[in-house]
Amino acid sequence: MDFGRLITAMVTPFDDQLKIDWDRVGKLIDYLIEEQASDSLVICGTTGESPTLTEEEKLQLFDFSVKYAKGRAKIIAGTGSNDTAHTIHLSKEAEKLGVDGLLLVAPYYNRPSQEGLYQHFKAVAESVNTPCILYNVPGRTGVNISVETTIRLSQLSNVVATKDCADLDQLTQIAAGAAPGFLVYSGEDSMTLPALSIGAYGIVSVASHVIGKDMKSMINYYLQGQVREAVQLHAKLHPVFKGLFECPHRVPSPAPVKFALNHLGVQVGGVRLPLIDATEEEGRFIASLFE
Repeated sequence: MDFGRLITAMVTPFDDQLKIDWDRVGKLIDYLIEEQASDSLVICGTTGESPTLTEEEKLQLFDFSVKYAKGRAKIIAGTGSNDTAHTIHLSKEAEKLGVDGLLLVAPYYNRPSQEGLYQHFKAVAESVNTPCILYNVPGRTGVNISVETTIRLSQLSNVVATKDCADLDQLTQIAAGAAPGFLVYSGEDSMTLPALSIGAYGIVSVASHVIGKDMKSMINYYLQGQVREAVQLHAKLHPVFKGLFECPHRVPSPAPVKFALNHLGVQVGGVRLPLIDATEEEGRFIASLFE
């Protein structure tokens, strides 16, 4: 399964009562595919506010996205949790709905050992036929899927990729040591170009909601050997990469990118508690990134 080079971790559009707005979901899918060049969409990942979505909402979003995208982009369902049995249950339900892939976050809060991580992902992968993508984000989960564990997991037949937010050293070692065909995606927008240079395949992005077309151009420049052009575009995009995550007071994602989308005329609503919307000061900063 080729999920492409540019995967967008899609926000979940809400209405004024913070219920899923299905009209906005459809319009956002069209926008990300047609205007921002997304190859695949992650539905109900962290950026989609998965911690505040019910299981029913998640399954409805998976079903809607598969049917609405109609093969124009691959649909990757965020089904991971810190409970192996529940992850298996949700992954099986998502598989029935026809998703193209499963994004499995490292179990958070309970901080399993490396062997526990391996057994968790192995149990999930063996319960489904859908390709599985690991998701390593130590800053949120409190645990790092080590290089050795990732390489070990890469040898399982339907563990096909990882989205890794660790440093370039870890990405380098995984890209060099993983099983043939196993793909490494950076989970940090600002690392897209550096990650490609050390063997990563692509990016699972938040910024691609608003600068996806330019990100795709940067990736293509690099792949075509036009490194100078890629570097120039990276420098141009870098303020947006950093600004969406380091705006005043370090507003937690996805509040900044939701503000940016609304500011640019793509209505996606606000965020659910315990997240809060960007303040007026923070909004001015985010808006300035696009002037």
